[in-house]
Amino acid sequence: MIFESHAHYDDEAFDEDRKELLISLKEYGIDKVVNVGASLRSCEITLQLMKEYPFIYGAMGVHPSETAELNEEKFIWLRKQCACDKVVAVGEIGLDYHWKEPEEAVQKLWFERQMELAREVDLPVIIHSREAAKDTLDMMKTLRAGEIGGVVHCYSYTKELAREYLNMDYYFGIGGVITFKNSKKLKEAVEYIPLEKILLETDSPYLAPEPYRGRRNSSLNLPSVAQAVAELKGVTYEEVVETTYRNACGLFRIPE
Repeated sequence: MIFESHAHYDDEAFDEDRKELLISLKEYGIDKVVNVGASLRSCEITLQLMKEYPFIYGAMGVHPSETAELNEEKFIWLRKQCACDKVVAVGEIGLDYHWKEPEEAVQKLWFERQMELAREVDLPVIIHSREAAKDTLDMMKTLRAGEIGGVVHCYSYTKELAREYLNMDYYFGIGGVITFKNSKKLKEAVEYIPLEKILLETDSPYLAPEPYRGRRNSSLNLPSVAQAVAELKGVTYEEVVETTYRNACGLFRIPE
């Protein structure tokens, strides 16, 4: 059975067939899913999905590109949701410099506040970092992120940077990008990262693996990711599935 460590089934891309798709996951070997908040609205929908589906867990957080919506009142609401049953992480949080809005200062402010929140409520973090490698790492070191624990979602940096995160004892979320022909840097990192520190994810509905690239992604594509990791690591598909399942249960403190 596979553990999907990062999906966005609250996304409107699933509005037409969300229930049918989610019900089908067990049949295709997907045992557990962490649905990850990216905005306050997505956190609200995630809470609903957690109640409706026993196998769905949630992360409460605001993506860096959405941090302009935060203020003190909304942050209090976010903190309260972290105490809800089946909330297993704070995320996704971090820095994203691909887009110019909101400005870097706003992103950094709420990245720090949400890291502090994770420490306060004793939950791991799910880190988003896009075109912000140095600032993300510098802030995590300053904030002693290793004491909090978590996963670098959709890891896309070098094996040298992976060493820095391994020193913090972080996990690495690996998804469909590992199947892309132009993902040489990521493949080198995955070869280097111990299997015991890898989680399988899709980031659904985004980043579908080959040969489905460009289409809507879902957890049904996770076997392609697991197979790609197995080939890079020189181990069996079954070992990847079993080890990453155990890794995710350990990080998110969910009984196997």
